Amino acid sequence: MVTILDGKKTAEKRLELLKEKIEDAKLYPRLATVIVGNDPASQMYVRMKHRACEQVGIGSVGIELPAEATTRMVVDEVRRLNRDEDIDGILVQLPLPAQVDTERVIGAIRPDKDVDGYHPENMGLLFSGRPKFSSCTPTGIMTILAEYTIPIAGKRAVIAGRSIDVGRPMAALLLNADATVTICHSKTADIAEELKRADILVSAVGKAHFITAEMVKPGAVVIDVGINQLEGKLVGDVDFEAVKEIASAITPVPGGVGPMTIATLMENTFRSAQERACDRVL
Repeated sequence: MVTILDGKKTAEKRLELLKEKIEDAKLYPRLATVIVGNDPASQMYVRMKHRACEQVGIGSVGIELPAEATTRMVVDEVRRLNRDEDIDGILVQLPLPAQVDTERVIGAIRPDKDVDGYHPENMGLLFSGRPKFSSCTPTGIMTILAEYTIPIAGKRAVIAGRSIDVGRPMAALLLNADATVTICHSKTADIAEELKRADILVSAVGKAHFITAEMVKPGAVVIDVGINQLEGKLVGDVDFEAVKEIASAITPVPGGVGPMTIATLMENTFRSAQERACDRVL
């Protein structure tokens, strides 16, 4: 019998606990989001993040810039938020328009306010085994695995996708947890065979039903990060109905990884507020 890894239920549990922690700490964390343009999906994600802030007692500020904004305009806004001592976390909603240099924008965020974990300093700490803020989606996945007591140490983990926001930090987190890790990408020879070796398979390729049952080892734990449209429905990278017949555990889409990403963002923002409050005392 396959276990459905319920990210929505786990996220709600984490958010309720976080709300209590924030109340007990008598802090008022604040998150600033920066969105460029009017992409409907990005706007929806930002609204969901602001709703989660309201749910747990985190203040939120939304900065909206026009679609034609330049790199300088976005960087200037980030630097203004860096200087605002009332702001504990800064999140720049990705992807940015083509004319904006994403690396420059991310590099402009103060590492201690980089609650999305994308700044090179935070990435370096993650890969050195001493993470401070690590990317929210991979961290949320690790939380799901822990919630369902899925063992990681000694397991073979295979990740489909090498993006800086999911694939690479996911590999680092799994490696830090003593898994043997392989990253597959568009240049991987015989990717199906690589995927089939996985005890833990994480897909973040952004292609609907890319992962078929033939690519999955019987008994594998399958984590689906993909969010795709197929015939008017929201689906993941994994052919859920087919793969759930052979996997031991699997995340659904929707209701799997997505809610955990937002819950982790809230947790990172609170942690930033705690650390910044301690620094002010010292």
